[in-house]
Amino acid sequence: MACRVWLMTALALLGAPTFVWAQQQALPVDEIAPGVFVHSGKTALMTRENAGAIANIGFIIGESAVAVIDTGGSVREGQQLLAAIRARTDRPIRYVINTHGHPDHMFGNIAFVQDGTSFVGHRNLPRALTTRGPFYIEAFRRIMGGELIDDVRMVPPTILVDGITTLDLGSRTLTLRAWPAAHTDNDLTVLDEQTRILFAGDLVFLSHTPVLDGSLRGWLDVIDELATLPAQRVVPGHGVVSEWPAALADQRRYLQTLASDVRALIASGKSITAAAGAAAAAERSRWQLFDDFHARNATAAFSEIEWE
Repeated sequence: MACRVWLMTALALLGAPTFVWAQQQALPVDEIAPGVFVHSGKTALMTRENAGAIANIGFIIGESAVAVIDTGGSVREGQQLLAAIRARTDRPIRYVINTHGHPDHMFGNIAFVQDGTSFVGHRNLPRALTTRGPFYIEAFRRIMGGELIDDVRMVPPTILVDGITTLDLGSRTLTLRAWPAAHTDNDLTVLDEQTRILFAGDLVFLSHTPVLDGSLRGWLDVIDELATLPAQRVVPGHGVVSEWPAALADQRRYLQTLASDVRALIASGKSITAAAGAAAAAERSRWQLFDDFHARNATAAFSEIEWE
């Protein structure tokens, strides 16, 4: 048994995913539009029990190739996503697109390392992975342990997006856009021009409390610009596939309330500690995982806004 496990890991690291995905159960996915498939992540923190499968990830099949949009929160999830793809098509996986650098969206990348596959990300993504990658992997080891950490590593982009880029899958065009600092400083969106499905990554949260890791003011500006994209439905980074641009309403309200409350607290001489407990407190009942993420959002917002 130990020899078999070692062989599977070695093959994965050598870029032989075919053997590995054959051993994996396919990840459940829904075809939300012709050729567009999504796996809906759990609204939860990353744990050993959920194997990091908390983000929405998916793939799009064109006439000549496949593009993957985010690969999940563990190597195991990436392998299961690969199995789901291969259950539906044998067309080559030409692109793996990472919407940003957080582990729940890209720790499955290694399952797709093979000849002919390019990894695509925001121009700032390599810097983010260099700066935070070791911390992410160490945190993953502490949370997961066991077999889930055997071959996890950061796989950086080989194609960088600065502005707008299009990718051709064969009679199917994807429009990729790199955004200014918002959720992070390396957010990327993917619009399938054929179905008008927008993969927004964590620029859009539904139900799950938004997570601020970039710029609050920038995110509010980006939301206004996002709303002008010619999409019909959106795959958020977390939450259900929804109509566009109505899906932005709750997140916009949360971020606007956070900014307004923090400004009022600063104006009245309150401390950053006070902001963690008081800013946007009225939003608590409207979001899941509020107590896990909101205090951090409030302190980050305070640090940004106090220097306006």
